[in-house]
Parts: sequence; structure tokens; C-alpha cells
Amino acid sequence: MNSTNNRHDVAMVVADLDGTLLHDGETFEDRFLTKRSIDSINRMHDAGIKFVVETARPVSTGYSFVQELPVDAVAYLNGALLDFNPSASDYDMLTSPELPDDGHLRKIGFSSKRACEVCKYLLDKLPDMEVGIVMDDVRYTNFDVTKYWKTQTWRYTDFNDVPEGTADKLILFPNKEQWDQVGKIIPDDFDVHISEGSLWMLMNPQANKERALGIFADHMSTSLNETVSFGDDLVDIAMLRESGRGVAVANANPDVLKIADDICPANNDDGVAQWIESNLL
Repeated sequence: MNSTNNRHDVAMVVADLDGTLLHDGETFEDRFLTKRSIDSINRMHDAGIKFVVETARPVSTGYSFVQELPVDAVAYLNGALLDFNPSASDYDMLTSPELPDDGHLRKIGFSSKRACEVCKYLLDKLPDMEVGIVMDDVRYTNFDVTKYWKTQTWRYTDFNDVPEGTADKLILFPNKEQWDQVGKIIPDDFDVHISEGSLWMLMNPQANKERALGIFADHMSTSLNETVSFGDDLVDIAMLRESGRGVAVANANPDVLKIADDICPANNDDGVAQWIESNLL
């Protein structure tokens, strides 16, 4: 990472949502954006600095936050779905298996056939594990998704009836006994991301936040040295390292705090907004 201190050196700001830009809530669905965050990002954007959201959330739970902000690009699902023009995207378009002809949406996933093969293989090794496929904002799972997320669309499956298409990611919730075993049996054609210490996400190796950062920077003719990224979790580390300045919120995972160029106040204290106000406005 390079030192970016002068506001005139910053052309693009990238922020994670959960644990970073959003305040915590009693449940996943209760997390929220504050007026201070919205106002500071709007003022920054009005000053000519691009704003990008990169989140592990699918469209179903990320889209509403994107609608509240002046967003120039979005990486949903940790980079499995890239939106280069959010103002041209509605919910139905983002969740459709068909991509628009203008190319402003890009999927970086894998075939649903391969996804089903891997789920069956994992269940053969660890029969009681909770596993699922995320595709076109539907979760095809062997467990009741509402125990984790109350509003997401899901269907029970034995992985023999999943439609053909491009899957975004596999999701796994290994229990304590399965935790050490599952990492040893994941096929080599997937990268593993672990979110909030419980959710394992198996991704196309080309679908990640750091690669999305580079793609968006190139699309906006912006040098990585001119970017500032905010994050809190392990999946954010590479993105922070690739940025001109990587900023961790104070509540971040200790490993994120160790590599950050800067630390701002916690998410529940509007840390991102405070950093923007102090450094860019």
C-alpha cells in the first residue's frame, strides 16, 4: 500500500457494508445506515470523488443500501456480481439469469452443475453439514435459511434439482466438529472466504474484493494509488492492501487492524463518515 494523505490524491473511495459502513443491529436485518454516513458520502461525491460499495451481501440485502447512496459501482457477493452502472440497474435486472446487452453487469461464478457436484461431495464427507448454492439471488440449500437470514429467498434441495445457470458462490455453515475438517476437503478450483467467523463462502478464484477494486479503478481510469478502502473482516484484507490507503474501522478483526494504513472509529460511531469528514471534506 502507498501513503495517500492529501485529499487531492484521492479519486475513489471503496467501502464494505457490514461491520464497516452499517451500524450493528439485534439481527442481520436490523443493520442500518445513518444520516451522517449518507450525508458525508454525498458531500464527498459532490466534490468529485467516486464512491464504490464492495460487499459480501447478495442483491436481496444489499440493493436497498446502494439505493440510499451516490454509488458509482457495486461489487455484490464479494465480487461475484459486478455492477458498473448502478443507476441503470433495477432489482429484477440484478437478479436475472440474463445479463443486459450493454455489458454494465458482469458475473464471475461457476456452473450450477459444478456447484451441485461439490455440494454432494462435501455432504458425502460431512453428511450433516449445512451447505447451499447462491444463484440469481436464490439460495438452494439443505437447511432452513431463515435461521440466519429472515428475508432471503431460498429452496430446499438435495442438489439434484437445481436449475442450470451461473452460480455466484457456495455457502457452508460447518459446526465446531466439522470446522477443521472442511478446509481439507474443499476442491482446488474454489477460493475460500470466511465471513464473521461462521459463514464459509466458496468462490470462483477471480471473484474477490481486491480484483473488483482493480477492475473498477481501471473502468474509472483511476490509479490504485488514488483509492481509499474501508473494511473490517478477513475478506477485506487484500482489498485494503491493494488500495492506495487501507483504512480499518476500530471494531475490525485484529488481523485487519494489523495491516491497515490507518484506523478510523468503529462502525457504530460512524467511523467511515468521520474519516471522510476529517480527510476529504
